[in-house]
Amino acid sequence: MAIAKAERLMNLALCLLGTRRPLSKRELRESIEAYLEAGSDDSFNRMFERDKDDLRELGLVIETVENLDGDVGYLARRDSNRLPPITLDAEEAAALGLAAKVWQQARLAGAASGALQKLRAAGLPEDVDPYEAHGALEPRIPVHEAAFEPLMLACRDRRPVVFDYRKATAARPEQRNVEPWALECWRGHWYLAGWDRDRGAERVFRLSRITGKVRSRSGRFTAEIPDVVTVRETVASWAGENADRSALIRLRTDAGYPLRAKATAVRELGEGWDELEIPYGHGLDAWLVEFGPDVVVLEPAELRADVVDRLRAVAKG
Repeated sequence: MAIAKAERLMNLALCLLGTRRPLSKRELRESIEAYLEAGSDDSFNRMFERDKDDLRELGLVIETVENLDGDVGYLARRDSNRLPPITLDAEEAAALGLAAKVWQQARLAGAASGALQKLRAAGLPEDVDPYEAHGALEPRIPVHEAAFEPLMLACRDRRPVVFDYRKATAARPEQRNVEPWALECWRGHWYLAGWDRDRGAERVFRLSRITGKVRSRSGRFTAEIPDVVTVRETVASWAGENADRSALIRLRTDAGYPLRAKATAVRELGEGWDELEIPYGHGLDAWLVEFGPDVVVLEPAELRADVVDRLRAVAKG
């Protein structure tokens, strides 16, 4: 029903914008199929008045014109429904230029570039380079994972999905049935937040660990979508961002730069190793496992034991 109404409104708007003279209700009814299907004149009149009010609420300027015979007609003059000329100064152009450079992969790259070209055609002076003012800034949102696009569409359309997911501690992927809520980029990695149907709980998935294709499933969501989806906060807690204590690790020289960025103290040990003190919070063991033989946990003992257990689980497959 919503699609039918949208189509009816579009047809009415096109009729009113495409005519050079006012059109009567009778002419509009004969021109639009949905109005021809109205059961009676009263039904048509009510439908037309609602549609006319809806178009005006959307911003279309519709004029009501009465001729010498007293007949009423309607039209939407093009000059009354044009947007004013778009003008951009150098700073506004630079901001739009930076925004257009953000998306470098996926289907949004072409849309961003095309939007900037249209704005330039609409009023950006030719002698203004939108990239020049802030050329040192190179914003990027990397999208290398094949799962990004199907998950983005699934989040938009509210469609459940199925995919194979490999945890950091597992050698083989497991199938996940998920109701996707939101995608967010954090520290150069994309994460999906959603409802895991098999586990009956909210989960966050790192896209680089999704293997194979993302498959869509029919049906509606079974869990309520929260007003605020805290992807970054959840991942930060896993990575130890909210830590209230420290861990001591050995790290190979010229390796583990994300760990070095988090370190509160670094000491060179020689022979290709450094000693780092890093914040210790929930999920740090899973993160350290990703660095494999480049990391050795010195203390605390429980963190070392957790990392060893995870490595043994991976080795066993």
